[in-house]
Amino acid sequence: MHHWIEIIGALAAFITTLGWIPQVVKLARERKADNISLIATGSIAAGVALWAVYGVLIGSWPVIVANVLTLLFVGAILAMKLRFR
Repeated sequence: MHHWIEIIGALAAFITTLGWIPQVVKLARERKADNISLIATGSIAAGVALWAVYGVLIGSWPVIVANVLTLLFVGAILAMKLRFR
């Protein structure tokens, strides 16, 4: 049963992590980030970083991998928000 729980978690992590890619691509193409909230995106980045730490503490690879990748995507969004003001 535990194996299936990890598969469900991995699938959920995969889907939610990939959901950030269209935003990253859009910002990179348009070089315009005025519609992105710096506070909201920064809050999401902080929360995702904490989720990654939580994943390490509980030893859950889907939580760790998904949140580290998500942090990279959200970090890219933050960087573009600051660059393309």
